[in-house]
Amino acid sequence: MTTNDTSGRLDEAFERLHASGPEFRGWLSNHAPMVVESLAAHGQAGAVHRWLDLYSDRLEEFPSRVEPVTDANWRAALGDPRRAADWVDHFTRAVTDRPWRSVLAEWWPRLLPGLYAAATHPVIRVGHAVRALEAEENAPRLTELAHALGYWAARHLPVSGITALPGAPSAALSLDAVPPLEAAEGGYLDRLAAVRDLPVWAADVTDPDTARARLTELVRAATHRYATHGHGDETMLVHAATAPNAVLRTLDALPRELWAPSLHAAWTASAAITAMYAPAEPADYTPPARLTAEEVVERALAHGDEHVIKFTDTALDVGDEQALAAAQRSVELSEPLV
Repeated sequence: MTTNDTSGRLDEAFERLHASGPEFRGWLSNHAPMVVESLAAHGQAGAVHRWLDLYSDRLEEFPSRVEPVTDANWRAALGDPRRAADWVDHFTRAVTDRPWRSVLAEWWPRLLPGLYAAATHPVIRVGHAVRALEAEENAPRLTELAHALGYWAARHLPVSGITALPGAPSAALSLDAVPPLEAAEGGYLDRLAAVRDLPVWAADVTDPDTARARLTELVRAATHRYATHGHGDETMLVHAATAPNAVLRTLDALPRELWAPSLHAAWTASAAITAMYAPAEPADYTPPARLTAEEVVERALAHGDEHVIKFTDTALDVGDEQALAAAQRSVELSEPLV
């Protein structure tokens, strides 16, 4: 499914949100732009503003500017969260002056090593912005891409020092082979710093079409896996699927030579999240009833949690019965938005 909101509600929501910063309460990600795009993509544009009203206490003012980001100083500003507004300004100028695909192609390889930034929310936000732009190019959607790229640049976080372990032929078996952290404690940054060993999967892929196929396989495997492993952390394990899906959504807007590196970065991020939040044992899960895609969307919207809605959006992209069951599992595990 693609974003096809002819009512203008999505663009109104983007304009409303662009007065807000990318984070709240210190460093928690503002999920609203991603959620409203997900709702519009699945025929729920009429619920966008009602949902935003429920989420409004998590919207904080746009941050203060420090110093303009330029072609000469951008490397020093990369990964500096104090420069979020400066980065958004930089990308706003860029997408105003140049085609947005050109801007994305220039910056994607620069930002890709920092895919882990802010629990992968920046790349997820980029994926939603790209889907919206591919459906319709207009000023609010260009500005949303600028905000998403600016957030990614400000929170850019490379990871190194990971030892490669033997993988398995499939994405599903390779996710099963991910060793959980021995002492899984602390928040996201503490756990990420403790990841030292991850299995290799699809590392030899260089062909762009093969990379797309493998990335599609990864999204499906991570989505299915949530049904039996999501109880390890019902919120964080969502990103093992939604982060690679954001990358997958972006491929068609990127030069083909960037597809294979994108696959490799997406695999490492998904595997790292799996290691950080894996439960001690999988759970047997059978959904209470076989649901249609429309029923799954309605249940996710009624529940309201931002991660449930975004994970349901990814499950609908996968589209099979196991994916819809995993979406229902996220509804059951997560606290509703109130």
